Amino acid sequence: MATVGFLHTADAHVRTFRDLLHQRDETVTDRHLVDTGLLASARARGAAAVRGAIADRLRRLSAEGADVVVVTCSETGPEAERVGAEAGLRVMRVDRPMAEAAVLAGRRIALVSSLDEAAATLAPLLREAAAAAGRTVELVDVHCPGTWGAFESGDVVTYSAAVAEAVRRGVRAVEPAVDVVVLAQASMVGAAPLLRDLHVPVLTSPRLAVEAAVELVVPVGR
Repeated sequence: MATVGFLHTADAHVRTFRDLLHQRDETVTDRHLVDTGLLASARARGAAAVRGAIADRLRRLSAEGADVVVVTCSETGPEAERVGAEAGLRVMRVDRPMAEAAVLAGRRIALVSSLDEAAATLAPLLREAAAAAGRTVELVDVHCPGTWGAFESGDVVTYSAAVAEAVRRGVRAVEPAVDVVVLAQASMVGAAPLLRDLHVPVLTSPRLAVEAAVELVVPVGR
């Protein structure tokens, strides 16, 4: 039986990714490991400083049967992919499939973040994905100041509403208009349904990452 592992830095992500996985393919099992200290340490000292801890968590999930591990924290994702490649483990940063989809959706991309570190890690990935696809992109930063505290306190509803409002104001103020909006952090998934009035695609990382992970572990035509 195929198994997808998830390395989280917030408890709230467990249900989100479990539900998405079961919606996509209920025959695939899931394993979750939550380490809330990883993000705090990475923000304070840099992702490289938690490299050993990331390697340990990835090995634990692999030992529990994970065929691929999705790292749901955008801050630690790049380091986790490097660690996984060196250790011979299949590791996917949560925002990679979203970046690949975004560069195909349009040239002007609104990059939305509530943490500066998230934007700083996603921007190079978007440019990397654009280069691989033979495309040119223009990134438009949209910040959501003062919203992260609500997510940290567990108030996801308030956080999602505040992010959506910040995005709506930011995107509508941009000239010329953007072609696609990417919500840089998995924590922002709840804001997407509130942004249907923007009339441009709004991409979030969780669903796209789960779909990509399932494609890696489930035989084609099964």
